[in-house]
Amino acid sequence: MSSRRAPLPARHTPIPWRAKAVVAALAAAVLAGPGIAQATPQTAPASASTSAAQGQVSAAATITWSLERASNPTPDQQDAYNRITAAMNAAVARYNNLSDLGKTITVRYDPGVPTADGNINGTIRFGSNRSYMAERTALHEIAHTIGVGTSSGWSRLGGSGTWTGAQATALVRQFDGASAKISTGGGHFWPYGLNYDNEFSNTAADRHVQIVAAMVRDGL
Repeated sequence: MSSRRAPLPARHTPIPWRAKAVVAALAAAVLAGPGIAQATPQTAPASASTSAAQGQVSAAATITWSLERASNPTPDQQDAYNRITAAMNAAVARYNNLSDLGKTITVRYDPGVPTADGNINGTIRFGSNRSYMAERTALHEIAHTIGVGTSSGWSRLGGSGTWTGAQATALVRQFDGASAKISTGGGHFWPYGLNYDNEFSNTAADRHVQIVAAMVRDGL
């Protein structure tokens, strides 16, 4: 998977809680469908409750995705499609719960890709290694489609080795203390860049999305 040490190429009106529960159930049904996750307002997960109180959660989710499929998939392709769908559905749901970012993403299964990669043009490719067909990878690659490591704003604000944007910097200090900073290199960032599997947890994944959204507000 892409890492900082080995980079890859690269308002709605409030509704009662009962209605929110119905919307969340409908959203879950949509997300379970093959290959596409619609941008549907959802109730934020429990791990996001603090962020919600701080105004960082938006129900106006706008990230959507689709998976390119062979008309008559082989067993290998079908297995990959199933795994990629689960990973992308989880990642898109998290982005849509915790940000108001917008992107239309096209996903491909390409066995020739060593790990996975994401492009600002809205494409994500997963290679044949099943260990990368996971939510952590999907979150990381979605960030690349949004501009992490791939935009002119990234070069301007992260080119020095430290992110200089005020909003993302303030957020990481809120998480980790007054001396915390976001380091950048090779088109990636840390902490909370989800560059390696051992960086993943629900808290880290939530913070990843929130930092990417703050980077966008900074001018990513």
